[in-house]
Amino acid sequence: MNSLLFQVIIPFALSAVIIILITIIAERYGTKTGGILGTLPSTIIVAFIFISLNKGVYFASQSAVVVPAEMGVNLVFLFIFAVLSYRSIYIAITTSLLVWVLLTSLLFVLNLENIFISIMIYVIALVFTFMLLERVKKIQSVGSVSIHYTPMKIVFRGLLAGTVIAIAVFLSNIGAVLSGIFSVFPAIFLSTMLISLREHGPNFAGGIAKSMIFGSQSVMIYAVAIYFFYPLYGVVSGSIFAFGISIIVMMILLGLRKKIN
Repeated sequence: MNSLLFQVIIPFALSAVIIILITIIAERYGTKTGGILGTLPSTIIVAFIFISLNKGVYFASQSAVVVPAEMGVNLVFLFIFAVLSYRSIYIAITTSLLVWVLLTSLLFVLNLENIFISIMIYVIALVFTFMLLERVKKIQSVGSVSIHYTPMKIVFRGLLAGTVIAIAVFLSNIGAVLSGIFSVFPAIFLSTMLISLREHGPNFAGGIAKSMIFGSQSVMIYAVAIYFFYPLYGVVSGSIFAFGISIIVMMILLGLRKKIN
């Protein structure tokens, strides 16, 4: 029962609530705020607590090594989805997921064991994808949009996000590298982009993608923090300290959001 609770029920419920909140905040306050808040660590917390409970603190800490690099891959996924969303939702989904699989397979083969190399990969991907959207593609952030909320629309958002993320967390208890990879499978990104594109079009989806890329630093910081904190302080204290640092980073990013186009 505990396995079902941590692998399916909690991730499903948590992610459903998160996606609903992200999309509503973005619709009411704009893509800058919604995108940054949407990248606050959420399912990664559940995934790593579950991994540590089943495999131990050291295993969980080692699993976190690949997370920054995999977050870099996720940023490439977001970038491709945002750019191709102007052509077709099917092309955007297929191409972005295919590139994600290819780059993730490369990370798996490389079997990263150095957290600093992993961070470097993330930083390169962050600068590359953000600057291309901001300076080359000139994707503009979008302000609030008017939308009529219905129970069916809210349920659809929750079911889509919950299903995708529950599957990702279920697969996060394999090997150290695969556990790290699946703990940050771009389920939140995919769900948010699908809903944004379906309901508001490519301009809105592009704006929220750019903000999510910018805000992804809070998740990366969380992963780096638990890599160091789990062995020192254990799962509970380590998770609390790591989340606290992520909150601080998110607040700084929110303060800087006005500098984004």
